[in-house]
Amino acid sequence: MFGPGSQFHRFFNDPRWALAVVRATVLEAAHPQIGAALVDNSSFVVHPWRRLRNTLVSLQRMFGADEDVRRREAARLNRLHTRFSGTDAKNRPYDAMDPEVRAWVVATLFESSVTMCRLSGQPLDQTAMERLYAEFRAFLAALGDQAGHLPPTVPEFWQYYDRMVAEELQNTEALRIILYRLFEHLPAPPLFAGLPTLWATGRALAGPVIGTITVASLPEVFRRRAGLPEVPGAQTLMQSAYLAARMARALPDNWLQTENVISLLSLSPDGDGPWAETLTTLRARTKQAGALIRLITPVPAQQGPADHSGASENRRGARAFFTEVLDQTGDGYLDWPDLAAMARELCSRLDLDEPQETRLYDAFAAWWRELQAALDSDGDGRVSAEEYAAAAPSLAGPALIRVAEVLFEATDANGDQFIDAEEYRTLFRRGFGRSVLDAEGRHSRSAFVRDFLSFMSGRERSTPYDPLLSDA
Repeated sequence: MFGPGSQFHRFFNDPRWALAVVRATVLEAAHPQIGAALVDNSSFVVHPWRRLRNTLVSLQRMFGADEDVRRREAARLNRLHTRFSGTDAKNRPYDAMDPEVRAWVVATLFESSVTMCRLSGQPLDQTAMERLYAEFRAFLAALGDQAGHLPPTVPEFWQYYDRMVAEELQNTEALRIILYRLFEHLPAPPLFAGLPTLWATGRALAGPVIGTITVASLPEVFRRRAGLPEVPGAQTLMQSAYLAARMARALPDNWLQTENVISLLSLSPDGDGPWAETLTTLRARTKQAGALIRLITPVPAQQGPADHSGASENRRGARAFFTEVLDQTGDGYLDWPDLAAMARELCSRLDLDEPQETRLYDAFAAWWRELQAALDSDGDGRVSAEEYAAAAPSLAGPALIRVAEVLFEATDANGDQFIDAEEYRTLFRRGFGRSVLDAEGRHSRSAFVRDFLSFMSGRERSTPYDPLLSDA
């Protein structure tokens, strides 16, 4: 069921699967419970590339050949999903551990994989389809859910799927965000950081196309119920996209390996990994292209008089830090889901076990209570950008110091009270910067805590810590 010989493993490195995953994500978001959990807790709008990378790594672990790795990842996913529960805007409860909800997530991945084959002109035969379905049911079982939440046979699955599409799925806020906001306002991945003009130009062309292709691939009965627009020529465009993805399978194997995609999503302008030299060359060439685009792009007129006072500069810096780092969910406010997203990302990077993971979450929860008490001036239970900017210089309290200490202890895997090069790379996904090293080439506890406090309190905007929570 798992490992290199599985049907899923073959699809995992198939370029068509990128379209299938986007489609499956939209179908998941159309489920009321999943859509509510995404809107309330997920950082996918502000940090979609980070979310994609973490999802791919998780799927690699779950469908790999190592049973111990799969068991550990399943436990991590269950702990993560346990934290996603609440009520939506209509006061309806949602719970990411609901077995019916989890079954629907797996169902969308299976159905979208089957659909990608059909739309690209290579439909799966019955044997391959049944094998793939058995693998996805085994995946659900590996998470600890009873197999009965997905029908036992493929024919019964299609009855279940048709019923869900016709009766359960809705035009949720999360679905609208993905289709009409995320695709058209997708932030640049780390690879294209610093090239806003070039990225914006490509996104303006590709974003609407991806949205149109995705909508056209959804079940017709759902498109009608949800009131999704029928764009002329969309079906032809969709089929062309799937056929092009099928033809891309002829590219060299090393271009198609998902492992390489994950590496690209982890690259940064100041990285020192094996791809660093290639990235430097690529960025130099794309900067030239970006300069050419800027020459032919009108510069928008500034609105209002410029204010060069020091207070204004500090306020703009605080607002930028609020948007880029603190507001992880992108709703314009700082509240517990934002800090939970930070804790979730750091736990994922460090692959923490339950005790350390809980300690880090608890430290972030204490920091949120401290922030709320200090900054929530209107008592609405959240912190606005204005409230943050007004008090930004005074944020490094005891709770934030505790966050820094717990994070240091989690990163210091060997317990020698220093962060060495390997531990640093695990947390930051890049090598040491010269400014953080001591005389012995290590990062001390006091230096880590000091630098983390300076970063998280917004005192310094250009530090090695910037990519820790601000990468898209």
